[in-house]
Amino acid sequence: MLRFRHRMRPRKIPTTIHAGQEGRLKRMRQIVTGLIRYERVEPTFAQADEARQYAERLLYLAIKNGDKHKETMDMADFWLLEKDLIHKLFKVLVPRYQNHTSCFTDLHKLAVEYPGSGFPRAVLELRGNPWPPVVPKQRDTRYLLSNILLAGARKDYHNSKQKAREQQLLQQKPQQQQKQALSSGSESVKSSRPHQSFSASSSSVDSGIPEIEEDDRSENGTLVDGTSFSRGSNSTLHNNSER
Repeated sequence: MLRFRHRMRPRKIPTTIHAGQEGRLKRMRQIVTGLIRYERVEPTFAQADEARQYAERLLYLAIKNGDKHKETMDMADFWLLEKDLIHKLFKVLVPRYQNHTSCFTDLHKLAVEYPGSGFPRAVLELRGNPWPPVVPKQRDTRYLLSNILLAGARKDYHNSKQKAREQQLLQQKPQQQQKQALSSGSESVKSSRPHQSFSASSSSVDSGIPEIEEDDRSENGTLVDGTSFSRGSNSTLHNNSER
């Protein structure tokens, strides 16, 4: 069971001339043996990527089955060309990775050397090895004096900007209230003006038309003085004698 993503397709790995599959397998055994011995090797990237899978599988079965399992011991005897490394596998590496939850190896791709072979190289290493780290750890610079001073200055600047913004908002509130009061007053004045003009016009019309008493009004008939009338389109009065 591998604990990292790996390539499923077969790959072409250059070996010695006419070596074939036997030469390829021999190269894989050399890389796995060197990895267990020195805990860091630098083959080509393709060789390191494939040998990593065999090393991971060997370590996983050694942790799972222990040194009392015959098939696991046979596998360790096949992959480790130097037989003293079997003792290191079960007595040193198994206790180291006993409670490990991730993969046991790391793979780092190196830059292409020029002039050189042109093949991309890589660093394959066991985790927890005594060598200096390939990727240096990022320094925590938050507590340096310069960064602390810069953080304080940045905080003061933002606080001053926020206070200035709050004061500006407080100054704008009375002005907005005055504008709202003026706008509401003008709207009330505008709403009262049409009523006044209508009342004035109605009074002027009423004053210009002579009033007729209710006793004298009728649709078609005679007035009190004996004059007959009818309301037509021109509202003219007609005497009985003229009809």
